[in-house]
Amino acid sequence: MVFDGERFVGAGGVSYFRVMPTYHNQTGEKAYIMNMYTAPDYRRQGIAYKTLELLVLDARKRGITAIPLEATKMGNPLYEKYGFVKMNDEMELL
Repeated sequence: MVFDGERFVGAGGVSYFRVMPTYHNQTGEKAYIMNMYTAPDYRRQGIAYKTLELLVLDARKRGITAIPLEATKMGNPLYEKYGFVKMNDEMELL
């Protein structure tokens, strides 16, 4: 969570979980970035970028290399600037 004094201005989260190990992920440890938010009056000041950086660095310290997320149109430029790439091979059962 990000505060300006006592005012809440932003947040981001990362969920850690384990899946069955694979050749490309031998530990099975995974991280998922979620709930990124910056208050409208505080956008375009680097808050989301710094929040994202802290989350990614924490995941990297845990040895996690692949970190997925779902992005909105508004969030896409931030994630692309950081180095995230769009994936086209995911599917979902609704």
